[in-house]
Amino acid sequence: MMRPVKLAGSELMFGKGCLEYIKTLHYKRVCIVVGGSSMQRSGMLDKVIGYFQESGAQVRVISGVEPDPSIATVRRGAKEMLEFEPDLIVGMGGGSAMDAGKTMWVFYEHPELTKMEDILPPNPFPTLRHKAKYCCIPSTSGSASEVSRSVVITDDEGMKRGLGNMEMMPDIAICDPEVCASMPPRITAETGMDALTHALEALVSNRAHYLSDVLAQAAAKDIIDVLPVAYADGSNLDAREIMANASMIAGMAFTNVSLGIVHSIAQTLGGFFHISHGVADAILLPYIMKFNSDEPYAKAKYDAFAASIGRRDLIQVVKELNHILGIPGTLKEVLPDEEAFLAKVDEMAVVSKADGCTKTNPIIPSVEQFRALILQAYYGE
Repeated sequence: MMRPVKLAGSELMFGKGCLEYIKTLHYKRVCIVVGGSSMQRSGMLDKVIGYFQESGAQVRVISGVEPDPSIATVRRGAKEMLEFEPDLIVGMGGGSAMDAGKTMWVFYEHPELTKMEDILPPNPFPTLRHKAKYCCIPSTSGSASEVSRSVVITDDEGMKRGLGNMEMMPDIAICDPEVCASMPPRITAETGMDALTHALEALVSNRAHYLSDVLAQAAAKDIIDVLPVAYADGSNLDAREIMANASMIAGMAFTNVSLGIVHSIAQTLGGFFHISHGVADAILLPYIMKFNSDEPYAKAKYDAFAASIGRRDLIQVVKELNHILGIPGTLKEVLPDEEAFLAKVDEMAVVSKADGCTKTNPIIPSVEQFRALILQAYYGE
């Protein structure tokens, strides 16, 4: 049975100049969660702080969220929030900052919770918004955390843990392409391929429906057309705007129908070897699309979408895009320690099988099939 659809929170702003919308918000105490120093260097953090101050808010910045944010960072941020008592929390930056901010929000609202296991199934997910609302300002066009119910956090054992619940859908999303303008080419490529993977996995999800298909197809078409332009010239705000919007609607698609085994394996690789999520997605995508094509409905969708953009082979389109963006064709090119990789393959196959995204893939692989797919992506065809 189809699940209820939710496309975003209560306020969704997009397009050039929409950052000024902050000045119309009425909150008293605002915590802004950021990663490293990129938002400060670009001047965007100061601009956002200034807009909130114009609205009459006191502002506190929680910085230092690392890639693949850890539960320790989440605990640190939640502690700062308990001291400051914000009524609005803002995740500003890439997916790591936005996911960390969301999870800090959960632990701020419920300080009796102390570890990831407390909010993972089978435990009930806690209700939010007793203390604060949540806002996202993305600086990359990839994760779509601004319209997603999901987070990925690294637990105390160093493994990535994915969690999704509609309670975590941000209340406010502000998607201004100017915030993305400072993204370097490599990050533009990696996050853009993450967004394309969101669209193409949502398209063939076994929960897909009319609305998710409309969103996924529109997102995928724009990303295929425009990502090379944004990659080649990051100052092109028209390309940045299209990418920001495409990433956003790909997020709307997948947050309602979930993803597939590209994400199951990519998240596992990130936990074991700390490979960039976007790179892992991009490398894996053609191999998994070929595997999924054994399911007739998935192949029909791939073929129909390829025809709609004037192509015959969608897998070849993805390979060509990876080549333009300088993304390798195999995992071995980014993880050259073959012995270390092979030592973990069996365990990675088990973890990938257990990942929450597996159940919505067109074909549910066995552990042995996961192992074969991981090796195929490592060595190439």
